[in-house]
Amino acid sequence: MGKIMNNLKELSELAWKGELDTKFEHHPVHTFYEGSTELAENLLGLKGIAGFYIVDTKDGLVMIDSGSHLDIDSAYNEINKWRPEEDVKAAIFTHHHVDHIFGTQRFDEDANQSNRTRPVVYSHKLLPEHLDRYKKTLGWNTAINRRQFAINVPHFKWPEEYRYPDITYEENTSFTLGSCTFELFHGRGETDDHTWVFIPERKILAPGDLFIWAIPNGGNPQKVQRYISDWSMALKNMMKKNAEIMIPGHGFPIFGKERIQEALSTTANFLEDLEKDTLKLMNQGKSLNEIFHQVKIPSEIQKKPWLRPVYDDPKFLIKMIWKRYGGWWDGEYDRLLPDTRENEAKEWVNLCGGIDSIIDKALENLSKKKLELAAHLIEVAYYADKQNKKLHAARKEIYTSFSKIQDSSMARNILNHAALSSNELKRDLASED
Repeated sequence: MGKIMNNLKELSELAWKGELDTKFEHHPVHTFYEGSTELAENLLGLKGIAGFYIVDTKDGLVMIDSGSHLDIDSAYNEINKWRPEEDVKAAIFTHHHVDHIFGTQRFDEDANQSNRTRPVVYSHKLLPEHLDRYKKTLGWNTAINRRQFAINVPHFKWPEEYRYPDITYEENTSFTLGSCTFELFHGRGETDDHTWVFIPERKILAPGDLFIWAIPNGGNPQKVQRYISDWSMALKNMMKKNAEIMIPGHGFPIFGKERIQEALSTTANFLEDLEKDTLKLMNQGKSLNEIFHQVKIPSEIQKKPWLRPVYDDPKFLIKMIWKRYGGWWDGEYDRLLPDTRENEAKEWVNLCGGIDSIIDKALENLSKKKLELAAHLIEVAYYADKQNKKLHAARKEIYTSFSKIQDSSMARNILNHAALSSNELKRDLASED
């Protein structure tokens, strides 16, 4: 394969037409693009894990998001190459996730060394609390991200130091620099500290991760609460701005009012309808498992190139809605005060006449493409005899197959993590057990 195409404007047109492989080659989260692209006059775009953008106001530069640890040097180099005589005077963090908040580092260092003012960082008022939370849960965030991104590197660790904002706001705020006004609006969605940005003079909309060129990341199975109906409302509020350029948190810019309106409206309606359908069944007193299998994801939604289920699984959003409105109990009475998985598994093994019969039945379900059942059975076998080599060989085979059929990279990576763990006769490589 040749060098991957990296011009974000050209990729944008191909993506809109559905001509890019966003499941693998041009994944909106996992694909990095070298260099930068001038998206419009005085607007630069870069794409690492996340997209981040620089606006030349003619009185200094403003960063809208700033990339991850991996983008610190590229952000500094590309921006200085683009505008070598201009200073970065401000940055806006749309939310606290670590792929958006590290790229001011070298600009801060330059300012400190020359006794100049550092870039002023703006965010919602809740963002510092989340950075404090990260510090309290370094081990947990290390573990869950190893699973989510299939990071099979034992020395990987979650970052411990963060750049805190200088100015925070609650509902909305704005600031003006040079020829540009930066309007900041709070809208809960992927996080409760989310900011979306509009520049009226340029008709530029920056939704942050409220739009990511995939089914919205609203169901992430290992992360804190997300807000589906609020997300829909934020997207509808963005529509009122009639933007002509949209620069999203992941994926590609979108140009033209009509395209932006379509992208925002279809995403908002999908979220609104999914919460409505889930709450309808919750209001009938159904269990989480019943709701998970009864709520249907419209197939026509996933035909939209910007709503493919390539990162989060749309069914995961149902569970996040339940979590918000229904608490932690899933409605299954035996799971309210459960015994240990080990004791439960040993009883099933005894009833089934031994562990081999369960392993064999799991593999039979695998051969019949009943992968969910195969996974249930192989986990029973694991908890009954954790070091059984036949068990782990079957477990690896089952989860490898289960992983391969997933459109969502999140589900694919977590299941693949289970398969890799069985290589080492373990349930989970991210656990210290």
